[in-house]
Amino acid sequence: MAELDFVRVLVVVGLVLFHSSLVFDVNDDFYVKNAETTGITTIFAGFGVLWAMPLLFLIAGFGAWHSLRRRGPGGFALERLRRIGVPLVFGTTVLVPVPQWLRLRADPAYHESYLAFLPRFFDIRVEPWEFPFVLQGDSFETGHLWFLLLLLAFALMLAPVVRWFPAAGARALGGGLAALARRPGAALLPALPLALVSAVLGLEEEYAGWSRWAYLLFFVYGLMLASDERLRDALRRDRRAAVVGGLLLPAVGLPLFLVAEGDAFTDLNPTAMVARALYGAAGWCWLVGIMALLDRRRPSQGAGGGGGRRLYAYLSEGVLPLYVLHQPIVVVVAFWVVRWSVPGPVKFVAIVAMSLVLILAAYDLLVRRTAVTRFLFGMRPARRGGTPS
Repeated sequence: MAELDFVRVLVVVGLVLFHSSLVFDVNDDFYVKNAETTGITTIFAGFGVLWAMPLLFLIAGFGAWHSLRRRGPGGFALERLRRIGVPLVFGTTVLVPVPQWLRLRADPAYHESYLAFLPRFFDIRVEPWEFPFVLQGDSFETGHLWFLLLLLAFALMLAPVVRWFPAAGARALGGGLAALARRPGAALLPALPLALVSAVLGLEEEYAGWSRWAYLLFFVYGLMLASDERLRDALRRDRRAAVVGGLLLPAVGLPLFLVAEGDAFTDLNPTAMVARALYGAAGWCWLVGIMALLDRRRPSQGAGGGGGRRLYAYLSEGVLPLYVLHQPIVVVVAFWVVRWSVPGPVKFVAIVAMSLVLILAAYDLLVRRTAVTRFLFGMRPARRGGTPS
């Protein structure tokens, strides 16, 4: 499904809009805040988090299946370490400290230089019970690169399972899933584990409003969908029911978050648990609808004319660097724009527009043109003529 690369680009662009909106959100503790905030952004963000990051994990699982088939478990693990582990380490050490420092710089009483701040950022302790976020600190964080850390952890967990899982067991499991997929409504069944995990384990606000273990389910679901065309047939068949569920479940569940006692993301009172269960199920319904729309059967066709294909290839190749770059650049731009004496909507448009230009410029001029920077941002080596090998 070549469309999945295009969807990843759209999600990354959407994340620029999302993080720019958090500058003005009354509830979120973003790195940079405008003096005047609003609750309107929370409503739009609530619908975005239902499907955006889950879709990226689903697509990652889809790609992991094909990589496993080509490389085998050992080669797959090494390739993930190179393509995900390297930009994770580079981004965490070079890019992620900047937003944390700017958060402190927003206080007029704070005058510590960036170089003086860095040792405090890297004052790290190990907390194994927070797996895979085992490195913790008062100032340290992986920032938006939590996505890469989870992807790497899931990949390294998957490789030994595939290596040692009996082939006969895999065939039996695949056959059972295919038989189940023939039943009407079967494509909605994966919503049940997501509802259970969300209700019992809670939601983690710092990871885009989902439990890290719910993301593991989305990743595994992507693997399963890639493994058998019949499972994707079930998505297309059940898409209408998924659309209905994707609309009704949030309509009931999201208001429950507002009336639940205590912390609706984590508390185990009945109202909060029901709200989270409906949230988890709704997220899967959205993904079924999106995937069914993308996976419609149609004649093979290119991505438009020559210019369209080149732009598509250019952006698809750069999805990972664009993701790594986007949040630090948004924060830097917002740090200066919030000081302008103009209305909030003007600031928002300025932050989005300037950030998009700077992200694309940084990708084109600083990342994709040299072998070293391509390696540091997880890109494949370029062939002669600029295309990846």
